[in-house]
Amino acid sequence: MPKCDITGKSRVVVNNVSHANNRTKIWKFPNVQKKRVFVPELGQWISLHLSTRAIRTIDKIGLLAFLRKQGLVIVE
Repeated sequence: MPKCDITGKSRVVVNNVSHANNRTKIWKFPNVQKKRVFVPELGQWISLHLSTRAIRTIDKIGLLAFLRKQGLVIVE
């Protein structure tokens, strides 16, 4: 089951509604990619499963700033 390591986005249950208004439950999955992120403060690569929204934010503000914004911290 794909799940973002930082944001915690995971699958959700939704209803697929037909033209006759029949409802069947289906899963919607987030767009989660495996990504290697270089952390210049630590001088090393970290491999994470990230949603594409998280990847865009990390590219913009950096991994450590994004973790602080989410209330998380890297343990060395």
